[in-house]
Amino acid sequence: MDTWILAAFLGLGLAAATGLRTFLPLLMLSAVAHFGWLGISLSESFAWLGSSAALATLAIATVAELLADKIPLIDNALSALGMISRPVAAAIAAGAVFTSLDASAAIIAGIIVGAPTALAVGTAQAGTRVASTTATGGTANPIVSIAEDVVSFIVALVALVVPVLIPLVLIAVAWLAYRGSRRWRRRRPTSWAVQR
Repeated sequence: MDTWILAAFLGLGLAAATGLRTFLPLLMLSAVAHFGWLGISLSESFAWLGSSAALATLAIATVAELLADKIPLIDNALSALGMISRPVAAAIAAGAVFTSLDASAAIIAGIIVGAPTALAVGTAQAGTRVASTTATGGTANPIVSIAEDVVSFIVALVALVVPVLIPLVLIAVAWLAYRGSRRWRRRRPTSWAVQR
């Protein structure tokens, strides 16, 4: 399999994970590049992502995001902000792994692979969050948030370790999300008149 195909799968997986959490997949990529794990290197124009400063900054940002997303109202604000920040982060993550391309081509590949993927996942995540808020008054949102943390971590980890499995992982996640959203919709009252 060609190197660019593996980079595309890796970028796709990181972008999908970024669609749920802005900083966690970037932190994982930064750590892998910084410590030289898994034989993953970064494109020259994204080498800064593997620096000690980037690693420390992303660690702080990740902890802040994970904690803030468990707080009612703030979680919805983060979700709204994520519709802008996550596609940008995904484009960076995806572009960084296209090492066989020159700088401008890597950036373009990152935008093409990363931004739409994160936007699609983020849109689905926002829908799930709205369904959770509507069905439970927001009380289940911290549990949904923890599930999103776990999914983001697992998808990013699979992308980093075995990128060829990413299409299967994304199909499985989409199927589970579909099943979960159907379950939430069945719990939600069908109309205001029924509640009266």
